[in-house]
Amino acid sequence: MKIEIVVVDDHKIFRDGIRNLLDQQANMKVIGEAEDGRTAVDLIRRLSPQVVIMDVTMPNLNGIDATRRIIEKNPDVKVIALSMHAQRRLVQEMLKAGASGYLLKECAFEELVQAIHVVFEKNQIYLSPGITQVVVHDYLQPAQKVELPDVSPLTSKEREILQLIAEGMTNENVAETLDMSRRTVEKHRARIMDKLHADSLADLIKYAIREGLTRL
Repeated sequence: MKIEIVVVDDHKIFRDGIRNLLDQQANMKVIGEAEDGRTAVDLIRRLSPQVVIMDVTMPNLNGIDATRRIIEKNPDVKVIALSMHAQRRLVQEMLKAGASGYLLKECAFEELVQAIHVVFEKNQIYLSPGITQVVVHDYLQPAQKVELPDVSPLTSKEREILQLIAEGMTNENVAETLDMSRRTVEKHRARIMDKLHADSLADLIKYAIREGLTRL
């Protein structure tokens, strides 16, 4: 039986490349693709793959919040983050969201294949060597440890709205996308700014980038 995989990334040429390479593996098959987290959540609900290859920073809904929703619905799905970014915050948040692996896009394809086998067949966590260094660095040098807030002050819905705002959507656009009233969006936006002690849209964008909700 082949391992059924969904590839999630906002660059089609990257999805095509990963799909072609994975489909050449005797025991793997890509059964679907998605270009953003929101599409991925719905697609994975319908297809029930065994493994998801997930980009971290994507428009509409980022990989962190998409992973959290996917794992909440189906904790047996193995999500492997495949990202250009190795920032400690992003790695932490992906693992907290339920990801079973984190690789950098600069890795060799053979490493991705190995990661799929490790998380699916052995039910273990797989981290690229560079990511492992990020994760254990603080434990090796506790005197230099800098604590990051363990829990985001924002709810899942607020994070979702913040991402859309940071990506340039108006309150009307956000309301239409999330099927809610403009007044509800305005209330959420005010609450977000209050929680983050933000004075401007620029402050919100900076926070969204730092949290991996969006990118420049």
